[in-house]
Amino acid sequence: MTVMMSVMTGLPAAISQEREVGTLDGMMVAPINRLSVILGKTLAQMARGILQGVLILVLAMTLFDVTVQGSIILVFGLLLLGVFSFVGLGVVLTSFAKDQETAVMLMTTIMFPMMFLSGVFFPIEQMPWFMQTISQFLPLTYVADALRKVMVLGADIPAISTELTILITFGVVMTAIAVPVFKRAMTR
Repeated sequence: MTVMMSVMTGLPAAISQEREVGTLDGMMVAPINRLSVILGKTLAQMARGILQGVLILVLAMTLFDVTVQGSIILVFGLLLLGVFSFVGLGVVLTSFAKDQETAVMLMTTIMFPMMFLSGVFFPIEQMPWFMQTISQFLPLTYVADALRKVMVLGADIPAISTELTILITFGVVMTAIAVPVFKRAMTR
């Protein structure tokens, strides 16, 4: 949840604020293609999200004696897939915003329902049927479920194959949508 929030709140500053200030226009006229700019912004936010996720995991393990029953490498892989999904979603939402305020408002509008409907705080099975249906479309649901299975139950890759497939698909689809939407937003 913290990784999702840090990535999705960092994107409005990384894209919308630079568009408002004018530094993004300078990058767009540089002799590099726009895909490189998008990849740079995306990779920077992914690095930030992974760093925060690793920091939280290390603090949990050292200060609170949290034990990871499964593979720590698989936990890092799941963090990476989660960040990949959130960055793609964040770039799409930020590209539709005119300014930083609107981008932050869009991110908040998506983040808070995602936090409460993804099973992080409350079991999905105890939610009304329509909320359970909504939770099936949220990437945080699958990240939290997969991390819970690996860290608590010691699950391996076959046990979380559904979650992995959904996260990879969501990330690829969001990135495929983000690239043209970002390019079009830069020509406005």
